[in-house]
Amino acid sequence: MADALKKYREKRNFKVTSEPAGGGEANEAARAFVIQKHWASRLHYDFRLELDGAMKSWAVPKGPSYDPAVKRMAVQVEDHPIAYNQFEGQIPKGQYGAGKVIIWDEGRWEPVGDPRKGYRAGHLKFDLQGVKMQGRWALIRLKGKETEKQPPWLLIKDRDDYARAEREFSVVDEMPDSVVPLRGSRKQAGTGKTRTERRNPATASAGEPALPGVASDLPDMLKPQLATLVDGVPRQAQDWLYEMKFDGYRLMARIEGDEVRFYTRNGHDWTAKLPHLAKAFRALPAKWAWVDGEIVMPDRDGIPNFQALQNAFDGKRTQDIVFYAFDLPLIGGRDLRQEPLYVRRALLKQLMDTAKDDRLRFSEALDAAPADLVASACKMGLEGIMAKRLSSPYVSRRADTWVKVKCARRQEFVIVGYTAPKGARAGLGALLLAVSEQGGGLRYAGKVGTGFDDQTLISLQKRLARIETDEKAVTGGAKGPGVHWVQPGLIAEVSFGEWTSGGHIRHSVFRGLRQDKPVRAVSREKAVPVKDIEGDASATKAPKARRASPAGGKLGKLTNPDRVIDPSTKFTKLDLARYYGLIAPLLLKHLKGRPVSFLRAPAGIQGEFFFQKHLEAAMPGVKPLPPTLDPDHPPLLEVPTQEAIMSAVQMNVVEFHTWNAVKTSIDKPDRMLFDLDPGQGVDWATMQQAAHLLHVLLQEIGLRAWLKTSGGKGLHVVVPLRKQYGWDTVKGFSHAIVQHLARTLPQIFVAKSGPKNRVGKIFADYLRNGFGATTVAAWSARARPGLGVSVPVAWDELETLKGGAHWTISDIHARLDIGNAPWEDYAPQAAGRAMAAMEFEP
Repeated sequence: MADALKKYREKRNFKVTSEPAGGGEANEAARAFVIQKHWASRLHYDFRLELDGAMKSWAVPKGPSYDPAVKRMAVQVEDHPIAYNQFEGQIPKGQYGAGKVIIWDEGRWEPVGDPRKGYRAGHLKFDLQGVKMQGRWALIRLKGKETEKQPPWLLIKDRDDYARAEREFSVVDEMPDSVVPLRGSRKQAGTGKTRTERRNPATASAGEPALPGVASDLPDMLKPQLATLVDGVPRQAQDWLYEMKFDGYRLMARIEGDEVRFYTRNGHDWTAKLPHLAKAFRALPAKWAWVDGEIVMPDRDGIPNFQALQNAFDGKRTQDIVFYAFDLPLIGGRDLRQEPLYVRRALLKQLMDTAKDDRLRFSEALDAAPADLVASACKMGLEGIMAKRLSSPYVSRRADTWVKVKCARRQEFVIVGYTAPKGARAGLGALLLAVSEQGGGLRYAGKVGTGFDDQTLISLQKRLARIETDEKAVTGGAKGPGVHWVQPGLIAEVSFGEWTSGGHIRHSVFRGLRQDKPVRAVSREKAVPVKDIEGDASATKAPKARRASPAGGKLGKLTNPDRVIDPSTKFTKLDLARYYGLIAPLLLKHLKGRPVSFLRAPAGIQGEFFFQKHLEAAMPGVKPLPPTLDPDHPPLLEVPTQEAIMSAVQMNVVEFHTWNAVKTSIDKPDRMLFDLDPGQGVDWATMQQAAHLLHVLLQEIGLRAWLKTSGGKGLHVVVPLRKQYGWDTVKGFSHAIVQHLARTLPQIFVAKSGPKNRVGKIFADYLRNGFGATTVAAWSARARPGLGVSVPVAWDELETLKGGAHWTISDIHARLDIGNAPWEDYAPQAAGRAMAAMEFEP
């Protein structure tokens, strides 16, 4: 052990650094692995595997990838002590590896074969059981590099069920944070020592958080995600999960301690109707969860029978009803809704495997080629199939990441009346049906007279007779004797052959009554072309990060995802969309409430691009501002939501620019901005000096200022103001400050714009402070080679910056842990005394 750690100890001064000098207990039966995210001179990921009493270690510059086609360089470094697995903190300046370290992932690893032999041979294969790292992986040493001091290896994902395309899922971008807050702990029996353990998320209880997701209170109510009807099966099997479409009632199970409650999609409490399922759920180890599923009544062949399900409720014989679970939005104190579907289902499978009651089941994925799925489902007598995008979050609304494909046309209708029976027929002749219209009200949709047995006909007629009315509640409809109109309240499930040109159904068959949907939710279903929802998986999902929720970054189908935006880096429109999906919540704080202008680049940054300041055509989520704000032009733009950001990206927007005023006080700016713009021949050190000098001047006259990179060549100094003065006053004041700089420090500053005027000097651009002028927003990318990003920074970071484009869209994940924190104390301030100090007359 001493020899193994010799290099490690030689590189560190343990009187200065808090890193462990040694220690930690080996466990051959359950070897540990850890990945530490390390902000040293460059961000990298330290990958460590426990072997022979030490942690074999590799530095992985770009971090791991779940894509088997992506081979990550992993440079072997000195062995570390096992105790290093628990190190998280700051390595001081001047020490080896100085910088911040977090425990990005941890868990156990199991070698495939003899690990020592594999390590020596340079081909180490293993399974990982961590929070973020799952499945089979391999470390392969490059041939001929065995004798190097730091031999290079490759870290490669195996082609297993966990593998995902890099364009669809980037684990380092979507899961950037430390796993330490997610740990559970307990005392080891007989030792009194606390050890960290990775709890089974499916069995975690309240107060003992599971590993994925974010900490959360258990919602009292939860609306289910709904599916979109499509005209075919999504064909990219690697992107989609295929399930049976159950012919039953949607039901959400809420578990809190020993209390289990069931809610329909309409929010009705059905707990009392299903005591056997409540008992089965109480027997599960989970004591804090929401489980999404469907209840069905299987026939003798195990096929769900909707009418039998309805009869079971009517006769209060529900003991044979089965609950199929297919999603797990929350579990063990953690909100999983922003986790990808495959993560939620893996945890759900663990939970349902513990069920002892056969009436509690996991909805297994269908194992067949996409082209054969619907035909197979129809032959089995199923209603159809469901397809769900594996990377999708859980949303409480209808979404195209869950789609349904039906064997035949079938949907719900509102019962608005019935006809009298003829001949020997009992009860009623036919049900009169309707659907909700978009503008409100009901429209007649035809009738259904088959699919009933005598008992159903009689019981339905009695039920409808109690709600008969003289006033029909529908536009159009049957006429003549024997027609009875009823108050709309009952919902019928009906299959049919086709819609007529007049909007009526033909060849209809009654399937049963629905009790889980409101009348207003019953409209004519129209299948969406499947090609419109297939797309690229990463284009429909915003990556998940601590400050970037995928629920907000929904884009839909991204057009031309492979179009190259920046030829110098080969960044595509998809790369830019993934970037904005990642940082949308951060950017939104700088856009909200302000007029926004777009810089659009349909042909990429080397092609022609243009500014868009007004809303000339509809863009989803982008709002027009009142025309009174800019009376002589079309409405100004507002970008109030993450959806609007992604909609703009769809329209080839690269840059977002904002006014220095908010929409509610457009005539009085709430900030003053200086864009430090270097002329030809100005080096970066001079830029840093200029920013520092401007900062000092502002402090001397009593103004606080905040700093951000421009994403291009310069820096932006921002001075928040109370909304006291008009545009001319603020612009004039900023001009006076720039003139003072140019007079006092003519070797650095110039007060006139234009390239010829600022050769070898810096123009502190005050023109951004005029009415209608804009400046690129913090977190906006720039339409320049490399696609730099404008990022808020603290003043004490100025010396560490390497340029105005210190961060680009490719390495922005290195900054997400900090986010908007440098501007957390950003606050408006009065400018009167500062104006007086500059002898400026407002």
